[in-house]
Amino acid sequence: MDWKEVLRRRLATPNTGPNKKKSEQELKDEEMDLFTKYYSEWKGGRKNTNEFYKTIPRFYYRLPAEDEVLLQKLREESRAVFLQRKSRELLDNEELQNLWFLLDKHQTPPMIGEEAMINYENFLKVGEKAGPKCKQFFTAKVFAKLLHTDSYGRISIMQFFNYVMRKGDAFILCFKPLLSGNQVFWSVLL
Repeated sequence: MDWKEVLRRRLATPNTGPNKKKSEQELKDEEMDLFTKYYSEWKGGRKNTNEFYKTIPRFYYRLPAEDEVLLQKLREESRAVFLQRKSRELLDNEELQNLWFLLDKHQTPPMIGEEAMINYENFLKVGEKAGPKCKQFFTAKVFAKLLHTDSYGRISIMQFFNYVMRKGDAFILCFKPLLSGNQVFWSVLL
């Protein structure tokens, strides 16, 4: 049955009899029932070719209650594994010193005052030599963020090094209450 026809017939028949009067709530219920029926027919009539639309992933999981001990332990363990994985990605003191040495070795002349600069070619060379942990910092996007008004198209080595340090510090500050004794501290090279 076509819903347009049903609506036309419904509008064509007068509803004026004394026994035909319905309460406002009944009219709303009937309207909602019709809407649900026609909407489900319309929705069911469309065949999705993609199976992924049938299941929507769950984005939020409630926190476990105090009496759900097993779920709380599972949450703590998964958080600990996550923090361990993230802390392995952080640069330790030796890697930071190696990065500073490589940046200083590949600086591009002329210096601006006492500030050492590096161009993009040398930046990429340092990225190759610095190791896999540092690879995430040696991208064109990072270089462009730090590129300001240098007429030779270079960035400051100190600004880049501080950027790398801030990324590590941001992780430490975000998760410091959760690290419980396994905190990583670096001595800043100046």
